[in-house]
Amino acid sequence: MHTTSAPAAVPAPLPFDFERELALLLPDLRRRARFIAGSTAAADDLVQDTIERALRFRDSFARGSNLRAWTMRILSNTFISTKRRLGVERRVLERVAHDPNGWANSGPTSIKLGLTRAVLRELDRLPPRIGATLRLVDLEDSSYREAADELSVPVGTVMSRLHRGRTRLAAALGGELGLATGEFAPTAA
Repeated sequence: MHTTSAPAAVPAPLPFDFERELALLLPDLRRRARFIAGSTAAADDLVQDTIERALRFRDSFARGSNLRAWTMRILSNTFISTKRRLGVERRVLERVAHDPNGWANSGPTSIKLGLTRAVLRELDRLPPRIGATLRLVDLEDSSYREAADELSVPVGTVMSRLHRGRTRLAAALGGELGLATGEFAPTAA
């Protein structure tokens, strides 16, 4: 007697668990971070920053899209932002080393960044929306997206305001800003 057995039931797919899926990507993230960061310690910091940002911005992840690609993009952007910030800090410190008054500006942000009174004065003369955008992106190192969210405007508006603000500052200061890289550089007073 031959009995026909029912086909095995296919298990239902597990519901999408963001944290679990993110944890499964850790080996790939570590491998990529070691490749681009150069050292294990820098790679570990980069992966930690990437995971923190992925968790913070999880609502912007489109369910059904490629989590690995989305997370790798965060890793790359974090690496680039970190390198850019370190370059700005290095240039500010180099310039301030030759300007004994470079740290004598008022305000905690200006002291930290080594901005001269001339730069601060011209920054304050900008229209408020342009000045706020420059402060967020160039002084506080917010991304364009973060600045757009903070100011409740599209990213294109942030980019436009940055261009206008940097151009006005350069004209007012006689080209004393490093506009080629879009970064503020302190000047001799």
